[in-house]
Amino acid sequence: MAEKEQNTRLARRKRKKRPVLKAFMILGLVSFVLLGAMVGYFAWKFTTVAADTQETLERGDKSEKREVAVDPNEDNISVLFMGADDRDGKLQGRTDAMIFATFNREEGSVKMTSIPRDSLVDIPGHGEDKIAHANAFGGTDLAVKTVENALDVPVDYYVKLNFEAFIEIINALNGVEVDVPFDFTEQDSEGNKGAISLEEGTHMLDGEEALAFARMRKQDPRGDIGRGDRQQQIISALIKRSASIGSIHKYDDVMESVQDHMKMNFTVGDLVSFHKYAGSVDNIERLQLKGSDVRYDGIYYYQLLPEVTEDVSQELRNHLELDEESSSDNSAESP
Repeated sequence: MAEKEQNTRLARRKRKKRPVLKAFMILGLVSFVLLGAMVGYFAWKFTTVAADTQETLERGDKSEKREVAVDPNEDNISVLFMGADDRDGKLQGRTDAMIFATFNREEGSVKMTSIPRDSLVDIPGHGEDKIAHANAFGGTDLAVKTVENALDVPVDYYVKLNFEAFIEIINALNGVEVDVPFDFTEQDSEGNKGAISLEEGTHMLDGEEALAFARMRKQDPRGDIGRGDRQQQIISALIKRSASIGSIHKYDDVMESVQDHMKMNFTVGDLVSFHKYAGSVDNIERLQLKGSDVRYDGIYYYQLLPEVTEDVSQELRNHLELDEESSSDNSAESP
C-alpha cells in the first residue's frame, strides 16, 4: 500500500514538472526566434545602409597605381578618410580633414598620416591649389586622384562624411578618449563661437566636443600640423572605441544619420574583413607631413617639404609592400 502511495506521489511530481519544462522550452524557443529576428534585422539594416552609402569611383574598383584591383580579405589596402565641410548631405564642399591610412594584412598593422587642408599641391586640371579644394572642384574622384599624385600611393578605398555623421557616430559610441594638449574654446557645429570649452588633460569627449577638438587650428601654435595630429588621434580613438564597445545606443538613429551623410566605396564584405585589424588598435603608427607657411598673392598655403613627403610616401609604400610586388612582377617577367 505504501509503495502504491509513493508511486502516486512520484507520478504527480512528474506531471507538475512537465508543464514547467514545457514552459521553459517554449520560452527558450521564443527567445531564440526573437534573437534571430533581431540579428536578422540588424544584418538587413547594415546591408541596406552599406548599399545606400556605397558610391563607386568613375575609375572603377582599381586605382591607376595598381596592376589589379585589391581584395581586403587577401591584400594590403589603403583608405582615404575625408571630412567634408557640408551639412546638406551632398558632401561636395571643401574637405576640412584628409587622413590617409594603410593596412598591412599579414602584420595586422595600421599606419596613417594627416594631409594638411591648406597643402599646396597640383590638382589635375586646376593647377596648384589647396588640397582641400579638390573635392569642391571635382568631387571624390578628383580628391582621390590628387592624393594619389601628391603621395605617390594608390587610394584603394575612401570614406567621406560630414560633421553631422561624425557627431552621431561618436555619440553612439558614448564618446572617445583623447589627450587635450592645452585649454581652448571653439565654435560648435552650428557656428556658435566659444560654445565648446576644453581643458588640458585626458578627457572623454562627446560628438560636439570631438568635432571642436578635430577642427580647431588658430589657437594651436603648430597650426595645421597640430590639427592633423588631433585628427589622427580622433580616428585612432574611434577605431579603439569601436573595437571594444559592447553595444551601440540609438542604433537606428545613427544608421539613418550615416546613411544620409556618408559615402564610401566599401561593400559589406569589405567592411567585415576589417575585423582582422581589431587587435591592432593599440599599435596605430601616425606619420607626419611637414612644411612651411607661405603666401602667394596674399593667400595662405602650406608648402610641404619634398624630402619629408618623399620619406612618408616611401614608408606608406613599404607598408603596402608596393615596391616588393613590383620587383616580384619584374622577376617573373624576366627570361
